[in-house]
Amino acid sequence: MFTKKTQTLIGVDVSSSAVKMIELSKKGDEYRVESYAVAGLPSNSVVEKNIADVEAVGQAVKQAYGRSGSKIKNVAVAVSGSAVITKIIQMSQELSEDELESQVMVEADQYIPYSLDEVNLDFEVIGVNAENEEMNDVLLAASRTEDVDIRVDAMDVAGLTTKVVDIEAYAMESAVALLASQLPNKGENQTVAIFDVGATMTTLSVVHNLKTVYMREAVFGGKQLTEEIQRRYGLSYEEAGMAKKQGGLPDTYLTEVLEPFMEAITQEVNRSLQFFFAATQYNEVDYIVLAGGSASIDNIDKMIEERLSVSTMIANPFSNMSLSSKIKAQVLSNDAPAMMIACGLALRSFD
Repeated sequence: MFTKKTQTLIGVDVSSSAVKMIELSKKGDEYRVESYAVAGLPSNSVVEKNIADVEAVGQAVKQAYGRSGSKIKNVAVAVSGSAVITKIIQMSQELSEDELESQVMVEADQYIPYSLDEVNLDFEVIGVNAENEEMNDVLLAASRTEDVDIRVDAMDVAGLTTKVVDIEAYAMESAVALLASQLPNKGENQTVAIFDVGATMTTLSVVHNLKTVYMREAVFGGKQLTEEIQRRYGLSYEEAGMAKKQGGLPDTYLTEVLEPFMEAITQEVNRSLQFFFAATQYNEVDYIVLAGGSASIDNIDKMIEERLSVSTMIANPFSNMSLSSKIKAQVLSNDAPAMMIACGLALRSFD
C-alpha cells in the first residue's frame, strides 16, 4: 500500500455513484492537471463503497479513461476506511529493514482479526516516537485481500494496471495538504474537519497539523436529495439526477426540497463532530472543509458556518494548479470538491 513510486499514476476514485480520475504532472513545486474525467456508475454497482458489479465498474472506468484522453495506463486506487485496519505500533530504531518486516508480521497477528493469509498488509515508518527516542512509530495497515483484488479486477476490465492501492483517508490527507495555503497558519496547529458528502456515504476525516487523527463513515448522501426530487416531481431517478444538476425544477424546489436537504447536511455535520469530540481529546475544530458532490450546492458552506460558528470552505485542490489546454477550467472547478480522493491518489506519482 505504501510502495514508493516515481512513475506517473492516474488517481482513480470509485465512489457509489461515479468514477473520477485525474492525472497530474509536477515541475519544481508546481502541479499541473494533465487530464481528468468523470463517468457515472449504474445504480447499485457500488454499494456503500463496496464494488458489487466488477464488470459495470470496469466499463465505467474504461469510459472515463476514454474521455480523459490520457495515455497513462498505470493507476492508483483506494479502499475505504471501513475496509482497512490501521494501527500505529512502536519498533526499535536498531532493526534492519528485513528485521523490521519480520517483527511487523509478528505484531500484526495481534491486531488483525483475520488470518494473515486473507489480508494484504503493509507498513511505513512515520517517525520517532514522541515518548521514547529509541523507538520509531510504524503505521501498520491491512485490508482483506478480496477488497483489494476486486478493485484491481475492475481496473483490469478497463485495460489499466493497478500500481498502488491506498486508503481513502490517507489519499484525502494528501489532498488536504494542497489546501494548506487557504487555511489559517497553513494548517499548523489547526484541527480541520473534512466532510466528504458522497451519493450514499458521508466520510468525516479530521486532520491536526495536516495529519489524520480521526475518521468516521455514515450512511448519508446526495442520493437522498435525488430521491426526494424523484418522489415530489414524479420523475425517474435518472431524470431527477439530471434536474438536480442542470436546474429547471419548479420555483418551490428551493424552499420545499433543497433547503431541508441543506439542513439535513448541517445536522449530519454537527452529529459527526459530536461523535468526534466524544471519542477523542479534542473539543473543537478550527475549520470545516466540504468535499464530495453535495459540496457544490450553493451556499451550503455559508449555512454550516452560520449554524455551527466554525469557518467553512469548499474544497478545491486545483486552485493553485495550472491546467493543460484540453481541460475546461469551469467544468473542473464544478467537479473539484468531488475530486479530492482522486487527486490525493494521483499525488502518489510524486512520492
